[in-house]
Amino acid sequence: MDLKTAEKYMRLAIKQAKRGADKTTPNPLVGCVITKNKKIVASGYHKQFGGPHAEIVALKKAGKKAEGATCYVTLEPCAYYGKTPPCVDTVIRSGVKELVCAAKDPNPLNRGRGLKILKQHGIIVSTGILKREAEALNTGFFRRMRRERPLTTLKLAQSLDGKIATNKGDSKWVSSPESRKLVQDLRKKHDAILIGINTLISDDPALTIRNSKRQPFKVIVDTKLKAPLTAKVFTSLSPGKTIIATTMRSSRIKERALRDKGARIIRVGSISNRVGLKALMKQLLLMGIGSVLVEGGGEIAASLLEKRFIDKLYLFIAPILIGGRGAPCSIGGDGVAKISQAVKLTDLKVKRIGKDLLVETDVYRDN
Repeated sequence: MDLKTAEKYMRLAIKQAKRGADKTTPNPLVGCVITKNKKIVASGYHKQFGGPHAEIVALKKAGKKAEGATCYVTLEPCAYYGKTPPCVDTVIRSGVKELVCAAKDPNPLNRGRGLKILKQHGIIVSTGILKREAEALNTGFFRRMRRERPLTTLKLAQSLDGKIATNKGDSKWVSSPESRKLVQDLRKKHDAILIGINTLISDDPALTIRNSKRQPFKVIVDTKLKAPLTAKVFTSLSPGKTIIATTMRSSRIKERALRDKGARIIRVGSISNRVGLKALMKQLLLMGIGSVLVEGGGEIAASLLEKRFIDKLYLFIAPILIGGRGAPCSIGGDGVAKISQAVKLTDLKVKRIGKDLLVETDVYRDN
């Protein structure tokens, strides 16, 4: 392989990848260029989340010309089922003789597996061409995968005095119809919606996307398996798969009953008699869940913030005052002991949504 030529075509692949900016999250930006006899026969990029990957787009354009060609791709082809079938299968069937890859996939589901399979099928594989430039396309994606957890967004809806419900538990509706419509849009951008067991019991949400064939996973953090078997998430009112995250000590009898309702039970190690969130997040990532929208409640929000597992925050503030010492706050837990320990927010944006205010911000992490 001529290094100068490889860098030339990889730069073009990187340029292709950039065309998908702001459309692929939480997936990475990926570009692909296919050459034969020193001529470009096809190129492509990952256009949007859930759509075909860059290699698939380029190989489809190349058709029979791909046989004996060289494929330049900015990220290692996937070898697992996610939103789309494994890309390595299509690469192998295409007949390309060589694949030049800029960066290996940091996803623990892949991490060199795709390249290994291609080599086993006689395809010449080269890696590291413009690696730094390719990784710079997806700094957030690489950081997230190396931390072994999904991109995590926290959505909170509260009164002006920070309450999410009254002291009697009434929480419908704190936010405006316009805000709730925006939450539907947020759900469309995530693979899963996560709530705590208290929210399931008090609100009995369906956790669905209205008028959509694609439904997110519903993840319920339920340490003691207290989920009611009559909850909406187990009925036809809530299509899509429900995952119950619990500990090793919870009831096996209740587990069987929940499985009979169609739920998948994940048992992870417990921390202070609660579901270990780090282990849960890693498990979700290994299931192919790349992004999670956390919708409640205050205790699960506090736990995730404490662990520095939140990447982005959407805070809807309604122009009402609820009051009451017993009324739950949007963020529970024990809180920090010192102001210097408070969670830092960056790139803060504020706008009106109906009668509400929306604060959209990134969450600063020091790790």
